[in-house]
This record gives sequence, structure tokens and C-alpha cells, in this order.
Amino acid sequence: MNNNKRHKEEHLERLWGMREAGQNSIDILKETVNGLFDPRIVDELLVEGQVELTDDKIELTEKGENNARRVIRAHRIAERLLYDIFGGEFETGACEFEHTVTVELIDGICTLLGHPRECPHGMPIPEGECCRRSAKTAHNVVTSLTELGIGQSARVAYMNCKGDRQLHKLNGLQVRPGAIVKLHQRYPCYVIECEGAHIAMDEEIVSNISVWSNKRQFKPVEKKSVESERKGRHGWGRLIFGRKKQTGF
Repeated sequence: MNNNKRHKEEHLERLWGMREAGQNSIDILKETVNGLFDPRIVDELLVEGQVELTDDKIELTEKGENNARRVIRAHRIAERLLYDIFGGEFETGACEFEHTVTVELIDGICTLLGHPRECPHGMPIPEGECCRRSAKTAHNVVTSLTELGIGQSARVAYMNCKGDRQLHKLNGLQVRPGAIVKLHQRYPCYVIECEGAHIAMDEEIVSNISVWSNKRQFKPVEKKSVESERKGRHGWGRLIFGRKKQTGF
């Protein structure tokens, strides 16, 4: 990618973040771009009609807002992908990702993830065209853990945590994307089961955990005795050739 274009996108991204924080000072922009502030970039953005300058204030125009939204959406979708699917450090990869992908690819990843509303840090993900189409034409395949019935199980899709601390705590309890959770009680606090452990949580945390909607019930794998394992091995051929009806998940 052209470095000049990349630097413009970095400035637009920071301006979007500043607006979310209620800030519009040039001095704050200089601080947030981590030493990469370039007055020539600001001049180019001004000439292109992407920003407006008033005294020591700088703000996005409608054109600049549209371009910044695209970059922010790509960055936060990338964070969701890297955390939810790969479970690793997501900030560095997302920074590279946001400058190299197309809108169509981002919409495809967004659809794959179930149109998440927030990044792992709890910041809102700008809505894309795919989200608007989904809201109008399709039943959402992702729901809040609070919507499960007592005794119902589901697989975790993603988590909208308010900060890294909460995210790491849930991760330490094995509550992570792909894990199967079961709801045991709602009052006086929520109790869920995950990886064989029972975990008490308040509603605020539970409401930030989204699970895949599925009519099938996830059933825990039962431990078999040595005798049942032996019988199971002898019965394997019958299972393959349909002589014995297979039951369970």
C-alpha cells in the first residue's frame, strides 16, 4: 500500500477515535498518532475535503467520516476475527489488516462472525451493508447467553467485554469462543457450566457473552467404563453399516 494513503488512514482512524471520546484538538491528534503526526497529511486531508480546521480544532467532514468508518470497521472486525477464531494477540494484526482488505471481504468476515456489534475491547463496530441486510432478511444466528433456557447448552460465538481485564478473566475460566456453556440458574446470580466447572456471574457479564443459536442441544461427552469401551469397539462395524441405531450428539 502507498505509504501516503496509509498515513492518511491512520490520521482518519485517530480522528474517529477522538470523536468517540468527545475530543477534537489538534494537540490531542498529535499525541494519538504515536509520533507519526505529519502536518502535510493534515493539509492534504483538508484539500481533499475530509477534515475541517477551526483555530486549534480538527473534525471529520462527511467524506472523511465515511473513509474513517471503513478503516475503523475493518480494524475492529479484524480484532474480533483474530480473538474469536484464533484466540491470540489481536492489536498488531488488526493494524495491518485494516489497510489491505476490501469492503466485500470485511462484510464476508462480519457475516461469518454473526455481525458482532463490538470489538474485544467493547468499542462499537460500525454497521456495514451486510448487517443492514441481515437485520431485514435473516434471523440472527447469534443470541445472548441470557436468552438460553435453564439446562440449555450452546457454543460461545464471541464476547463483548468492557476491557482487557474482564476478557482475560473469562478466558482464564475457559469461557471463550468455541467453548460449550450450559445455563443452570438465573437468580440470585447466573450460574453457568463450562469445561466441567460451575461459574457464578452477574447479569452484566453474562449479557456480554453471545452464543450460537441452535435447536440441537449440546450434550456433554459421558465417560465410558472399560467394559463399555470394549463393547463399543466390537460394535463399531455394526454402527458403520447401519445395523445399530446411533443415538446422542
